[in-house]
Amino acid sequence: QVQVVESGGGLVQAGGSLRLSCVASGSIFSISVMGWYRQAPGKQRELVARIGTGGSTAYGDSVKGRFSISRGNTKNTVSLQMNVLKPEETAVYYCNAALGGMIVWGQGTQVTVSS
Repeated sequence: QVQVVESGGGLVQAGGSLRLSCVASGSIFSISVMGWYRQAPGKQRELVARIGTGGSTAYGDSVKGRFSISRGNTKNTVSLQMNVLKPEETAVYYCNAALGGMIVWGQGTQVTVSS
């Protein structure tokens, strides 16, 4: 089994930065893609960024140029650097890990951007 735990959320002013971290533990040898998603109240969960084992990345259109995803030296850690945050990006941010045909989600971390 794999468990995913996020950290680093909090309150930040508009225009500020936050760095989120995610660690997967357990049977991590088969993890391939890891990613960040977010869900604001009343909205669907959406892709923020994801990264493959080879370092290939993909970003949601609204965060391109402001957010950066990176993987640690071990493939079970991933970070999300968020810059120039906007109030509309207030949401619960979730990390996930893909392994085999399964996706494992973390519990999420709240990010609140004040105007």
